Amino acid sequence: MGLYMIRRPSAWADQGELEKTAEISARIGNEDMPDKVRWIRSYVIKERDGRLGTACIYEAVDEDALREHARSVGMPGDDILSIGATVVVRPDPD
Repeated sequence: MGLYMIRRPSAWADQGELEKTAEISARIGNEDMPDKVRWIRSYVIKERDGRLGTACIYEAVDEDALREHARSVGMPGDDILSIGATVVVRPDPD
């Protein structure tokens, strides 16, 4: 599997809406597509328009699997970048 980042700008109105989508996303990934997509983490972004966006890190067999997952969840999933390497200077703070 390859490592990918998906950017979803201004996709959610608030934290509650994002959490509902995250629950569906985890369920579909874990139950319906475990051999194709693995959600690693997401960074929630406070967008300038007041909405929430995300930068999500996934392992996936390919970009098409990520698009299929996003369509199944009902969230944006077209801004996909392949990650070439990871440099960790410090772990994410709690």
